[in-house]
Amino acid sequence: MTTWSRAELEEAFVAYQLAGQEAAKTGDWSAWADLFTEDAVYVEHNFGTFKGREAIRSWITNVMSSFPGTVMPEFPIEWHVVDDERGWIVCKIWNRMADPGDGSVLEAANFTLLKYGGDGLWSYEEDIYNPAAFTDLVQDWLRRKRSAGEAQTS
Repeated sequence: MTTWSRAELEEAFVAYQLAGQEAAKTGDWSAWADLFTEDAVYVEHNFGTFKGREAIRSWITNVMSSFPGTVMPEFPIEWHVVDDERGWIVCKIWNRMADPGDGSVLEAANFTLLKYGGDGLWSYEEDIYNPAAFTDLVQDWLRRKRSAGEAQTS
């Protein structure tokens, strides 16, 4: 059993979402990375496991500053579940691509497990998804972008 209230978990989760929205808009992922404890662990099944806030910061900055991260401006959360006994949040996040020029909404989902570390910080994140679905998403986006005009991937 944890010592954190459901309200504290929800508040930290709102801050996580807002930081992600701002980072996607500005390209600066620093404030988002600052929401992790110094010794946090981030498990990303396609890219690997990152240990420590600075490793998480470096990875997220690199991945989101290159294609296809540069054309993913939104990460809406469809639902979340709070496990206040463990201090965990599980959610479904949509990784939404920018409009390729034809008005379509292209996205793929992942399930994320967040473990709370206290003081508004997360000690663990794991993203669970099908990498093939993301490959298909990017290929579809590129096809549509080319059909709508010149494909820009930077």
